[in-house]
Amino acid sequence: MARRDEQKRPASPAGVTDPSAVLEPLLSRRSVVVGAALAVGASVMQGMAAPVPQARPTPPIVPDGPVPDPTTVLGRLPNELGVRSQFEKAKRRPSNTSSQAPLDDLYGAITPSELHFERHHGGVAVVDPATYTLLIHGMVERPMIFTLDDLKRFPSASRICFLECAGNMARGAKEETRAQQVCGLTSQSEWTGVMLSTLFKEVGVRPDASWFLAEGQDAAVMSRSIPLEKAFDDAMIVYAQNGEAIRPEQGYPARLLLPGWEGNTNVKWLRRLELSTRPFMTREETSKYTEAIKGDKARQFSFVIDARSIITSPTYPGRVEKGWIEIRGIAWSGRGKIRRAELSFDEGKSWVAATLQAPVLSKAHTRFRHLYEWDGTEVTVMSRAVDETGYVQPTVRELVDARGPGSGPYHLNPITGWRFRPDGSVTFRTEKWA
Repeated sequence: MARRDEQKRPASPAGVTDPSAVLEPLLSRRSVVVGAALAVGASVMQGMAAPVPQARPTPPIVPDGPVPDPTTVLGRLPNELGVRSQFEKAKRRPSNTSSQAPLDDLYGAITPSELHFERHHGGVAVVDPATYTLLIHGMVERPMIFTLDDLKRFPSASRICFLECAGNMARGAKEETRAQQVCGLTSQSEWTGVMLSTLFKEVGVRPDASWFLAEGQDAAVMSRSIPLEKAFDDAMIVYAQNGEAIRPEQGYPARLLLPGWEGNTNVKWLRRLELSTRPFMTREETSKYTEAIKGDKARQFSFVIDARSIITSPTYPGRVEKGWIEIRGIAWSGRGKIRRAELSFDEGKSWVAATLQAPVLSKAHTRFRHLYEWDGTEVTVMSRAVDETGYVQPTVRELVDARGPGSGPYHLNPITGWRFRPDGSVTFRTEKWA
């Protein structure tokens, strides 16, 4: 006669000779859950006398095999710094002097701070905020030195705008080129700081001053001459980006922000502003950022970023399928708001208006989208921007005709596009610069 406990034991599943092989994982999981519940309860009972230890932030770990059902395992505890999902792979593309933002992997209008493009002339400077100072002198009534705390005591202002490197164009790009590689040296953030006009009113700018020098404290001592009217328009000294202190590669602890102007004028790690009656003709505006054009002439102090656009999806190395496709991209202009973003499906012979995604802000990246029904035949999709001044983004041919075939690498904003191949592959639309 069998014992009573043996009579109640469940039958073994087919192929399992030891029932404990089935019960042990269940009991083990139950013990983990019960143990965690008891630990939390004990902590609550102890109150403030025994605070729960903070979990240390750890890098995300991708499981070797299939991801387990999240309802069967405990998740991590709260930590000090958030990290993105281990399944997200967007990253910048670095070189010795810059890193390009992954335009084709971004959503919305704001670039995450960790993915904002970089451009340095002497590496990333390390500046102690406790000893940081900004000197304003020259043609002013009251030369003054401001600490970081001083800057933060002034009324703050915030604005969303893009930054773009003046040399943000890959001439001669191959078909196997990503949007990030075409013009990834542009990004957009919400910037917070003090209006430069407020500081200039504090020091008392003399009536005959018309330019000021902005000088950084990186290894290159990056310096640029800026017309004074920009300071009283929309220039800022910013110390925050997207709700936190600006990142070291963006000029921590404070930088100059000149909305709509080429990136190098937005001097990072700013340490000095000197007012004068004329430009200072620094290295960065004579040997650099001045370009030869046709007629034995040169373009100098070409500060403003002209209107441009780029399609960010679908792009290389993505693929497309027959049917409806939403074409997406960004458009921007240093002269104000984007009025229209247009698409062409016949090599620029005709253009259709895309839908602009709100908000449409001045001197800011504006998202656009358009539904297109692809029939599976080869087609080239191109985009162009039109800003509120009526300026229309030019073709490569129009740029070459205006500046000459040997013009420099700055302020190139040609129309670009992508080819959908019958096999579903997407490649960059190549074009000669001669």
